[in-house]
Amino acid sequence: MTKGLVIVESPAKAKTIQKYLGKGFTVEASLGHVKDLPKSTLGVDVENDFETEYVVIPGKEKVVARLKKLALGMDTIYLAPDPDREGEAIAAHLAEELGESNGKKKKKKKKGDEPERIRRVTFNEITQRAVREAFEHPRDIDQNLVDAQQARRVLDRLVGYQVSPLLWDKVRRGLSAGRVQTVALRLIVEREREIKAFEKKEYWTIDANLSKPPAFDARFLGKGEEKIEVTTGEDAEKIRAALEKADWVVRTVDRKERRRNATPPFTTSKLQQDSSRKLRFSVKRTMMIAQRLYEGVELGEEGLVGLITYMRTDSVRVSNEALAEVREYIKSQYGDQYLPEAANVYKEKKAAQAAHEAIRPTSVLRHPDQVKQYLKEDEYKVYKLIWQRFVASQIMPAVFDQTTVDIDAKSDAETFWFRVTGSVLKFDGFLKVYEESKEGKDEEDEELKHKLPPLDPGQVLTLKALKPEQHFTEPPPRYNEASLVKELEERGIGRPSTYSAILSTIQERQYVQKLGGKFTPTEIGLVVTDLLVENFADIFDVQYTARLEEELDEIEEGKEKWTDALADFYKKFEKDLRYAAKHMENIKRMEKPTDEKCERCGSPLVIKWGKHGSFYACSSYDKEDPNSCTFTKENPINLPDLDSADVQETTQEEYCENCGRVMVLKRGRFGQFMACTGYPDCKTTRRLDQGKKVPDIPLDELCPKCGRNMMIRHGRYGEFTTCSGYPECKYVKQNFIGVKCPLCKEGELVEKRARKGNTFYGCGNYPECKFTSAHKPIAEKCPSCGSEYLVEKFLKSGPVIACPNKECEYERAVPVEAAAVGND
Repeated sequence: MTKGLVIVESPAKAKTIQKYLGKGFTVEASLGHVKDLPKSTLGVDVENDFETEYVVIPGKEKVVARLKKLALGMDTIYLAPDPDREGEAIAAHLAEELGESNGKKKKKKKKGDEPERIRRVTFNEITQRAVREAFEHPRDIDQNLVDAQQARRVLDRLVGYQVSPLLWDKVRRGLSAGRVQTVALRLIVEREREIKAFEKKEYWTIDANLSKPPAFDARFLGKGEEKIEVTTGEDAEKIRAALEKADWVVRTVDRKERRRNATPPFTTSKLQQDSSRKLRFSVKRTMMIAQRLYEGVELGEEGLVGLITYMRTDSVRVSNEALAEVREYIKSQYGDQYLPEAANVYKEKKAAQAAHEAIRPTSVLRHPDQVKQYLKEDEYKVYKLIWQRFVASQIMPAVFDQTTVDIDAKSDAETFWFRVTGSVLKFDGFLKVYEESKEGKDEEDEELKHKLPPLDPGQVLTLKALKPEQHFTEPPPRYNEASLVKELEERGIGRPSTYSAILSTIQERQYVQKLGGKFTPTEIGLVVTDLLVENFADIFDVQYTARLEEELDEIEEGKEKWTDALADFYKKFEKDLRYAAKHMENIKRMEKPTDEKCERCGSPLVIKWGKHGSFYACSSYDKEDPNSCTFTKENPINLPDLDSADVQETTQEEYCENCGRVMVLKRGRFGQFMACTGYPDCKTTRRLDQGKKVPDIPLDELCPKCGRNMMIRHGRYGEFTTCSGYPECKYVKQNFIGVKCPLCKEGELVEKRARKGNTFYGCGNYPECKFTSAHKPIAEKCPSCGSEYLVEKFLKSGPVIACPNKECEYERAVPVEAAAVGND
């Protein structure tokens, strides 16, 4: 067989494909991208038609050298990265490095010419059939796909490398701006402000419990044929009083059949949303699991098998072979009544990638329960979700019998209008296999709760009870991962391959944090958003960002040149950049006046900005005058925290973002914290004060050095007691343990906390004396070797008193009573 080198991104994918291709092919992994724009420079010549300078990524030199060496002895090189823009760009860079530039148009070949040595192969699933079929039809690298990816990369580089320095100069070093991430952050910030500006409005519902066995509840709609909204308790009481003496009669009964159609198989965003709601998996985790299922899992004797199709897609298309297989499966497993006459076909989105398929199992015959023994728990859950959604998508609709009853309550000359709607499931259809998750309860859920007796027009009913209830309108909920992905998709921001990166980036940069599973902006997130939106009105506009995504799609389709799209963008961007350089507020030099007075000298306080955020400072401070007032205090900014977060959000169960299990409240040596119930398999924890500014607590105790009051402050490693006169007086109260230092014989030993949060013991005379111990010293000589002190250790078998001398083996158990006292 002709010798061929096959290059994919990951070793797992390489292993699976090697199995299918067999001898004659060598399958190697590039470990992702091999080339990128340089880190030290812009790498884009904006004056010369956006010419790019790609370099081998530092650390990838050995990978490229190995691939070049392997390529020398091969007749054909097959480039098989993932079937999307990013995969096409990886293939193009590999082609460049392996000796065939893809940047120039190739000459047309004459008959008899040798076939091209470097070829591109793609497949939507890693199965023997799909892989072999792809290798029978290799193609050239698609330059339109490469250009679309390059346009995205250059756009992101221009924004990141030219806006970030502005933030370093005006706010603080280390900040960065992203073209799409900033728009996602903007959505979160605007939602937060919408919540804060929301004014609750009172409204009332009035339910009548009516008897015609079984009893049921009907809701007040209005008077006669006119709908009325009850806004006050007084109005509700007037209606209630009138209804007490009313006669209740059925006005109309409307019975109809309602069909609920199955949902399409998963796209990337829908998988992320359902996995978040049903499994409590983060978007990042879901995509990592899906990647493993796509690249191949060891299934006993069957060996490595790709279980699902490519997981980055916005298409709902399904191949004819897969449709035929699933229809046969439905017929054999569920019966003819569940099988539609023809396969269900779903409408594609305008921008959906036509070459892709929806996310589905590579074979529906691999039932989740059959492969469960070979999968990790999280892999099984995601595979089951994908399998169920795909099978359900080809099953008949569910059918409900829906009954709507309008009821008149006649009191004197007035007629009050009540209504109740009930639904009964008549045929489960696709619901037999799968039901799509929802953000909350909807009308359908309410209808299914009502079990109505047989009713006819003119029938007299008996009132059993009236239930007026006060309600208040609620603000829109904060975004969680599922709802933010949904919002991004609906607004056309980002694409399937970018959602996970967007969510990860805004969290890693600490622009947002999660409270109760919901996104809330941090102070730095609010500041950065305001500065960027104010100064780059075009670039960080939601609609403009969505339009750019459409332009990238047009580049992919060959309808627009990538350099033309960038030229249009750069005109706006350059203008905004000049404006921002001149007008962007310098937060570093900000001195915002306040009504508060300095606790030390009585001067007005101003709000300033430091590396840890905003703070109050005395306006009389003068850098040149050492005697000026240096008073500062924290600024408890109006951000959501554990106290002000909506009750409905904080009382909901919190789920581990790494494994999806429930988080529970625990208490440790540094206070309360949230911990995953999956411990020790999952060791995820979250401090309760994350993102929360804890106010200082003044004490009556006086500082032994300067006489000012002591104060409890809260640092990154917990609370500590210090002088309120800081920074003039730097006295910090030490936690002495009542043991003399065995090294210098002068200082007292102090309990301290290291940066990693662990406790250790050191001499109070540090830095003169550098004695430290990881275990608590005890003022007792070792009876075995004469060591000056012993230490208390906590072993799995229980607490012991031991000698710190490594050559001495002295050790004794601590009595249970003593251990209990020590732990109190």
